[in-house]
Amino acid sequence: MTYQFLTLEVPIPGATLITINRPDALNALNLKLLQEIEACVSELEKDPQNRIIIFTGSGKKAFVAGADIAAMNDFGTKEAEEFSSIGQNAMIRIDQSSLISIAAINGFALGGGMELALACDMRIASNQAKLGLPEVSLGLIPGFGGTQRLTRLLGSGLALEIILSGEMLGAEEAHRIKLINRITPPEELMDTVFSLAKSILSRGPVAVREAKRVAKNGKSLSSIEGYRAEKLAFAGLFGGAESKEGLSAFLEKRKPGF
Repeated sequence: MTYQFLTLEVPIPGATLITINRPDALNALNLKLLQEIEACVSELEKDPQNRIIIFTGSGKKAFVAGADIAAMNDFGTKEAEEFSSIGQNAMIRIDQSSLISIAAINGFALGGGMELALACDMRIASNQAKLGLPEVSLGLIPGFGGTQRLTRLLGSGLALEIILSGEMLGAEEAHRIKLINRITPPEELMDTVFSLAKSILSRGPVAVREAKRVAKNGKSLSSIEGYRAEKLAFAGLFGGAESKEGLSAFLEKRKPGF
């Protein structure tokens, strides 16, 4: 499948690098691009050899600088609701995918760009990256899930400070508050992301998928329900060949052949 605003590469077996490719607009998210992201993730899920998706932005300035403000300028209520729905659907597709997702934040990740990063399972950033949700500066609020995901990630007080101030965070501060997992020099960003991807790919694929599913679903469950879901998933893995290979390899002091 070909895309107008996305380029796809396979830098390591089992992982697909998805580059947001609108450099003249600092990779801003328009309607077509959001639809392509959702379709792309759905398509990549069909390939059993593909286990990880990595998002980054083209050029050196921006991961994704936000939603396309020029396209939004003439929106009425109906158009805005449709745009928000399509944006939320794209982010939900990433968040709930069976694929592990990593955001490689190479520059500005603002507004919809930060919401894209938040939809990913992990976030690795260049030390020159800037992150923020500046929508209130435009008389708007985040519309692609940012109010919900940021609050769940950081708690309401810190999330509201970021949302209501509209101020940008440097990479160091974003790392300090655990908004991003790691920071690296720009020239080491992709190597760091690929190293993490390789580590994940070396583990049991079914176990990795189940761990993500249980952890993600647990956000909407009570503690008791979450523990039960974990118990059932843990027990269920003992019925498959993967756990047998993993346990045998450990006892035999060899690498498992997943």
